[in-house]
Amino acid sequence: MVSSSSSSTQELPTNLQNLISNGHINFALTDMAKLGLQMNFQAYDTLLNECLRQKSVRGGQRVHAHMIKTQYKPPAYLGTRLLILYDKCDCLWDAGQVFDEMPQRNVVSWTAFMSAYSKRGCDSEALDLLVKMLRSGTKPNEYTFATALTCCTGVCGLYHGRQVHNHIIKTNFEFHLYVGCSLLDMYAKAGGIHEARFVFENLPERDVVSWTAIISGYAQLGLDEEALKLFRRLLREGITSNYVTYASVLTAISGLAAYEMGKQIHSHALRSELPFFVVLQNSLIDMYTKCGQLSYARRVFDKMSERTVISWNAMLVGYSKHGIAREVANLYELMRKENQVKPDKVTFLAILSGCSHGEMKNKGLEIFDEMLSGKDGVVPDIEHYGCVVDLLGRSGQVEKAFEFIKKMPLEPNAAIWGSLLGACLVHSNVEIGEIAGHKLLEIEPENPGNYVILSNLFASKGRWDDVRSIRSLMEEKAVAKDPGKSWIEIDQTLHTFIAGDQLHPKIAEVYDKLKELLVKLKEYGYSPNLSGVLYDVDDEQKEKILLGHSEKLALAFGLIYSPEGKSIRIMKNLRVCVDCHSFAKIVSQITGDANSYSGLE
Repeated sequence: MVSSSSSSTQELPTNLQNLISNGHINFALTDMAKLGLQMNFQAYDTLLNECLRQKSVRGGQRVHAHMIKTQYKPPAYLGTRLLILYDKCDCLWDAGQVFDEMPQRNVVSWTAFMSAYSKRGCDSEALDLLVKMLRSGTKPNEYTFATALTCCTGVCGLYHGRQVHNHIIKTNFEFHLYVGCSLLDMYAKAGGIHEARFVFENLPERDVVSWTAIISGYAQLGLDEEALKLFRRLLREGITSNYVTYASVLTAISGLAAYEMGKQIHSHALRSELPFFVVLQNSLIDMYTKCGQLSYARRVFDKMSERTVISWNAMLVGYSKHGIAREVANLYELMRKENQVKPDKVTFLAILSGCSHGEMKNKGLEIFDEMLSGKDGVVPDIEHYGCVVDLLGRSGQVEKAFEFIKKMPLEPNAAIWGSLLGACLVHSNVEIGEIAGHKLLEIEPENPGNYVILSNLFASKGRWDDVRSIRSLMEEKAVAKDPGKSWIEIDQTLHTFIAGDQLHPKIAEVYDKLKELLVKLKEYGYSPNLSGVLYDVDDEQKEKILLGHSEKLALAFGLIYSPEGKSIRIMKNLRVCVDCHSFAKIVSQITGDANSYSGLE
């Protein structure tokens, strides 16, 4: 039997060295067979590294077989190289065989096999390996912990992550920059943002990776203002951002629809002369579409040297959300014509939704039939069926939508029943609406929106006893309605208003401005649309309720504090009511060229 330790000092045979240097891996492997027992550590190591470079699984298997035939017992280092080769060539079973047969394993061996599981989403297997490693007495290093933390995902991610964190503390790796970044990334992705922030603040030093991880964590959880505060702090501390940082910040800006900030970030990224990777360009498209600036989004889209399916989807979703169905259809045709990217489920969702919002029922049904044919290999999900229900409901075909739901091959979910209920409210179909409403209360008893829409449907028909019954049910289940909220950006500061707001420091001025506007609007022929106030009160009280809607408050504030001639942009968390829509249009007319209004839902 050849001793691996003694052979490790031998030199690489000259002929084998020449063959490997010239990239002749197959000839080198043939020469290996001729050398037989003369093969040594250096020869095996060089061969395995060349197989790794070329990702030659066949070559690796021949080296492995030669070791077995010559009874060569590879040291942990060579066993690990072989394991890594099998991993790189997607031969996880072979990697497992090598690992199981290793007489000795070091921290690199354990970590390499954990990484192989982690990359394939086998998180529980990777974490089991960590447990076995600790029991074997092998001490983890920073790469072991970083690999383990990437496996702390899913429902139990936070629980497992905290356990790994405890081991990190015990082994004094908590303040290691690489481990710290992995920790805060794990907590942020698992929703433990406060724990992520604690880790971040206690890092001995912070690089762009750690800053990006914490900013991204806040942005992904919808804590957009906090993400922007951290970005401003990053700038003050002189950290140079990378394209991932900018993409994360743009996600936060998209959530706030803060157009002015978005323009500044775009300019900042341009001045930094960073390469505009497709990820950053996709984020810019998403930000501009959510801020209502579709022309800017399309400009970014058209200048892209490479487009992924995400790029196409971002632009399609932008047109769809703004109800520009014709542009959705044209862009889809362009995608088909270029034929460089295949549409996926999100692509079809965007098209169906765009057709629904843009009153293109026939085109939408045609696209859905195209999906059913299996032409692109995309099987319709529950969301696609929901789009068809919405398409039919919006076009007034409530009964047809109801029949479509009955014949669906999938069990209808809350979104589908909610879409049907919304259509019933718009088209005053109480009979079907009552069925859809009660289905929703069974599926989502904690969702306040379901109670509100059903209550509004009853109120529209004057069924006040049913309205009171629904509201009593809400009180019984402690379900509270989300308040209407609107916000406006003035001088890089976001001002937020809720319906009937009394807390904003400038609220007295705002109400005075509204009263002034109301007088002018009535002279102009404006009459409040009271049909949207579904309360059993007199008309005067209804008018007062309408005047306190959050978008009217934000609009009045914008007229007071926006520079003359500057567009007023208002963002909302709920759909604009009919009266507020009319109110804003007439305000835009009577203020002339001084201000124009741009409302965003």
